[in-house]
Amino acid sequence: MSSATPTSASRLLRCLAPAGVLRPGRPSDIWFKPALSVVVSQAPPALTLLALGRLDLAIYTMPGSLCALYAHNRPYRARARVLAWVVLGMVGGLALALLAASFTTDPWVLVTVGALMAAVQKALCDATRIGPPGNVVLTFITSGSLFVPQQLEQVPGHVGLTLAAAAWAWAVGMAPGLPRPYGPERRVAARALRAAGAYAATRGTGEGHQRAPAAAAAAVRTAWQTLRAAGARTPQRRALERLLIRAEVALAAPADTDPGALRAWAHELSTARTVPPVLVGAAEAGEDPLGAHTAPAGLHRPWRGRLAPLAPFVVRTALGCALAGYASIVLGIGRPAWAVVTAAALHQVNLGHTWNRSIQRVVGNVVGVLVFAALSPLVHRSEVALVLCLLACAFGAEALISRNYWLGSFCVTPMALLVSEFGGSQPAGELIGERVADTLVGALVGFAAALVVVDRKAGHRVRQALTAADTAREHAARLLAQERPEPAALDAARQRLADALVELRATADAASGEWWPRSLPQEQVMRTEEGGHRTLAATVRRLGPHAPEANTGSITEDARP
Repeated sequence: MSSATPTSASRLLRCLAPAGVLRPGRPSDIWFKPALSVVVSQAPPALTLLALGRLDLAIYTMPGSLCALYAHNRPYRARARVLAWVVLGMVGGLALALLAASFTTDPWVLVTVGALMAAVQKALCDATRIGPPGNVVLTFITSGSLFVPQQLEQVPGHVGLTLAAAAWAWAVGMAPGLPRPYGPERRVAARALRAAGAYAATRGTGEGHQRAPAAAAAAVRTAWQTLRAAGARTPQRRALERLLIRAEVALAAPADTDPGALRAWAHELSTARTVPPVLVGAAEAGEDPLGAHTAPAGLHRPWRGRLAPLAPFVVRTALGCALAGYASIVLGIGRPAWAVVTAAALHQVNLGHTWNRSIQRVVGNVVGVLVFAALSPLVHRSEVALVLCLLACAFGAEALISRNYWLGSFCVTPMALLVSEFGGSQPAGELIGERVADTLVGALVGFAAALVVVDRKAGHRVRQALTAADTAREHAARLLAQERPEPAALDAARQRLADALVELRATADAASGEWWPRSLPQEQVMRTEEGGHRTLAATVRRLGPHAPEANTGSITEDARP
């Protein structure tokens, strides 16, 4: 650890360095799935209401349609369950918002309710890792609904429209499972193979080699967890398990691995409509591809353990949303819900990411209002044009947001402004002015809340993760020292160590983006990771299908995939 302790000011400046914050990245490999799904889920309800002359009711079908944005990375058995929870959260949140709107029109009360709901949505989505898009979509819907004029007797009918649209969105999300039942498993296995191949290409040395095994190990663990959640071990899934073992062997012996083979398998999985038959045949003809391995059970922490680390971020969300909404009211801007949503969208895993998101949000919204200004003359002429522009913006948002948040935001902004046109045409200049003002207020106040509410336990969590990783490594090393360790015990130790290393890297990355904690033990983290990955490699070699029975020395040619 460096003896020089950085000052709070220098740590803050380091966190706020905005290098590359607006630079587009590579798109998600499934960007088209949420983009197409949201269009297919929104179009039938919107066009039906258009034909009936009740497009004003689209503000109640749209929340249900947006459920189609979730769970595209989950296997279909798990996706059905996750989408059901999303539907429950969306419909329940909307119902509470409409009830509040029917009881009072006091903006101070409504902003307070919206801020509390945003904090609860943040806590639940982060604790359960439901995302992307996480809590922002839920907060966008509930905060906007709080300010929609409402009568108590109208609430059941409006909630019923949302539920009907959500049921259709659930069906849209599940429909790809009919022609491609193994799609999510194939994609996540392909990502793991690519990550392992990237690490193998470094031969375990060179620039970036210290972070590469952590990234590859995280990808492999995610793939194992996805397969475990997928259901029965069919021949297709056993074939994918066989490839994941090859990825683990590559992590154990990068210098003896052909990265081209891993990339070729990843390409084959990514481009095929199903698991390639040649891989399935190999899995069926051979022994159980897991051998002594078992699919990792993952980390099952109690709710208290999941929520405790999130407390600062939940408080930041509640405080930021409430103060942003209050500021909007005091300034007389007129759309406090937009300020609340902006503040809710900012809070990320640490202060550095929150600052980056603030910049992206402001830039995206400013560009987005210009897009709305260009579309405004068109949508004022025809309701058909209004619906088509809304669908186009929804598609663009999901197509671009994985490249950079601000790119998606400049499509989300006109979409949000177009929704306000469902109840009747409004002056474009007024909408644009209010949107820009509320964005600036929400971003400034929301980020100020992140500065004030300090995550004081970030360093403590890093030290806890270090202790857990060291304990797991020592346990695995003791088993490796035995001449013939029990395979099940050694495999359990492997899983525990792999989980601990992934958790250590995630915790250290999150803490490094905060400005308040004292100096973090970065060198100790690095040493623990290096030692942990060496021990993990030894356990994989002992358990691997081609490993020698009892030699714990260096990895041999037999470890090649």
